Amino acid sequence: MSEPTGLTIFLFVLAAVLVLMACIKADRVRSWRESVNPSAPDLPDGAFVAGRIILVVMAVTCVVVGFQGLAVQDNGEWSDDELTSAVKGATRSLDGSFNYGDPLEEDAPADFDGEYARKVEQEVVEHGGGDAPQLGVDATSVGPAVSDQAQYRITANGADTAFCMDVKRTHDGYIETVAPGLSGDAAAVKLPRYTFTVSSRSGDC
Repeated sequence: MSEPTGLTIFLFVLAAVLVLMACIKADRVRSWRESVNPSAPDLPDGAFVAGRIILVVMAVTCVVVGFQGLAVQDNGEWSDDELTSAVKGATRSLDGSFNYGDPLEEDAPADFDGEYARKVEQEVVEHGGGDAPQLGVDATSVGPAVSDQAQYRITANGADTAFCMDVKRTHDGYIETVAPGLSGDAAAVKLPRYTFTVSSRSGDC
């Protein structure tokens, strides 16, 4: 559960004050009113009963609203445990994954700052579990720019823990496919295949 906000704390304190007010004896209230305004008419017992009911209902309302606020805040923020589990799951999913490159740009560097960074964020969110938020994850590429390897600092809204993910891309062969609309030898196209080795650890890169 997330730390309570100022408004939630205020609601809980207000609920406690309202309950204390409801517990004040009628004789004490009558004595106080008489000392302030001796000519004020006496209050019937029914007025005190109604007042106590109103105060208790207000206190219960404050408590319910306060817990609803905590639930909404918790659903919108990541906990350290949620992020830890999600990063581990994302690492297992990405490690050993592969894609195919452009046959005309075989030596093109990986898009580690763009497409792959978004893929990391998406994988972390998908492995967050049912109670984790569906957004708020940031994978920032850090360190020197290298064409076939990268490091990401992974953080999430609400979580104090950060993770460092290491990614390395390896060219491990080709796959032959057929170009659409062509036939014969001219239709054979070799697509370079790249495999990703991924690991992660707690802390900054």
